[in-house]
Amino acid sequence: MAGRRMKILQIANKFPYPPKDGGSIATLSLSRSLAKLGHEVTVLAMNTSKHYIDIRTVPEDLSSKIRFVGVPVNTNIKVHRLFRNFFFSRWPYNAERFIDKGFDQVLQETLKEWQFDIIQLEGLYLAPYLDTIRAYSKAKVAMRAHNIEHEIWARTVAQQKGPRKVYLRHLAARIRKMEFRFLNRYDAVLPITARDGEMMKQMGCRLPMHVVPTGIEANELIPGHSAMEFPSVFHIGALDWMPNQEGLLWFMDNVWPAVLERNPGLMFYLAGRNAPPYFHSLPYDNVVFMGEVEDAYGFIRSRAVMIVPILSGSGMRIKIIEGMALEKAIVTTSIGTEGITTTHGKNILIADDPSEFAQHVCDLVASKEYCLEIGRNARKFVISHYDNETITRSLAEFYSKLMI
Repeated sequence: MAGRRMKILQIANKFPYPPKDGGSIATLSLSRSLAKLGHEVTVLAMNTSKHYIDIRTVPEDLSSKIRFVGVPVNTNIKVHRLFRNFFFSRWPYNAERFIDKGFDQVLQETLKEWQFDIIQLEGLYLAPYLDTIRAYSKAKVAMRAHNIEHEIWARTVAQQKGPRKVYLRHLAARIRKMEFRFLNRYDAVLPITARDGEMMKQMGCRLPMHVVPTGIEANELIPGHSAMEFPSVFHIGALDWMPNQEGLLWFMDNVWPAVLERNPGLMFYLAGRNAPPYFHSLPYDNVVFMGEVEDAYGFIRSRAVMIVPILSGSGMRIKIIEGMALEKAIVTTSIGTEGITTTHGKNILIADDPSEFAQHVCDLVASKEYCLEIGRNARKFVISHYDNETITRSLAEFYSKLMI
């Protein structure tokens, strides 16, 4: 059974190509690795207005190995729908945006046309399609939990004030109810970190469980320091993700002034897609807003110290894994490295207090050798713990046993 070629359907609420954010990277890296191991992989994804792509642009080296099915779905936030949801729906608005009759119809057609051994839901917000899956397929269903969703929102609530806090507290409570409602309705769950897995057990999960972190392809993430601007500080990440927005504003308000006072010529480069308008004209000295960069890995190689100031969120920060693979010295928070078994002072620097965070940044920009040493240790760590092939082989073995 362990060597059986499985037919696997991954269902995602956004198209995973191009892999420019954590969710897309997590989905596509696993698709590629499963296909590489000889399994037949189909990806059925919502082609949302926010992340829309012409599927014909998917490179042949991917489309020839993975069957991609994209369904146009309008997930734009509408104020009138938000209010209607608040008063008349049991679903959290985050989930309701992804409930679409057209997508459900294509899902039915896909399940009628092809038989699958495993159906993998990429996140909680695909759970509303469980009834359709059960009606049209006998496949085992696994939910890959990219985050503990209610934890993200509970932590976000703690950073808010006023009416926004009231609404987000209500949203977090609905998301929590949804997570508990579906917790034992799958056939298996796939937390992205061991910590999240323990939380799911504490929540009452009784299902078979297997931790599936996002892995890296070491031969694709090659470090390079010849063109690196030293000293320099940078951040790259999805700027439409609220925890990134909160953390960056905290950094620029509370940490960056202290760093700049001790290093007057130092530059902070901020890159990321879908930035809100106020990020385009930030009122901070020596901050360069880059927007979405064409070559993310090239950008990371070209700068020295990476900062990931996360105050809320859950799951796994994939940009930290990528940065470590590219030998970057990274300063982050306890929540930023949560679920990743890093070692402070050896392969990463961790601080939750603004003055300590500033001190770590200053120490790194003061010594190129120290910066490179932390980076070298970081790459060794991710290669030994997050090799994609090892992770995927382990998942395939888990699925083989699940099917018995």
